[in-house]
Amino acid sequence: MASTLTNLLYHVVFSTKGRAPLITDDVKEPLYKYIGGIIRNQGGKAIEIGGVRDHLHLLARFPARTAVSDILRAIKSDSSGWVNQERPGGRFAWQAGYGAFSVSQSQVESVQRYIRTQEEHHREWSFEAEFRGLLKKHGLEYDERYLWD
Repeated sequence: MASTLTNLLYHVVFSTKGRAPLITDDVKEPLYKYIGGIIRNQGGKAIEIGGVRDHLHLLARFPARTAVSDILRAIKSDSSGWVNQERPGGRFAWQAGYGAFSVSQSQVESVQRYIRTQEEHHREWSFEAEFRGLLKKHGLEYDERYLWD
């Protein structure tokens, strides 16, 4: 085959540093748009971005030529810098790590629905419980000592 064709879909989750409630209503939509632009600049496509005050979820298609870790480094670094530039005096920062889970095309609508209903979901579940559930669902083993920053 002469061409390389991929559909690399990821559900990515990461929180603010210390899970501080920094994603306020006034910053949420501009932040999501800015992150969408970062993903486009990396050659990917943001499909859905959402979350609550202390973390976000994104569903995105990433290009095969760039490592997921490199794209996430750009997203987190550029977006935190942008928020701090737009809102001087703030100390917006993301946690050091993230969770990235592959998604099949057949599950895109389900993941989009999950991301869109984060406010409702977090009336009953903490971020920690949600993240542990995602790790378990995707068969990832982890050491609780190193899970949180």
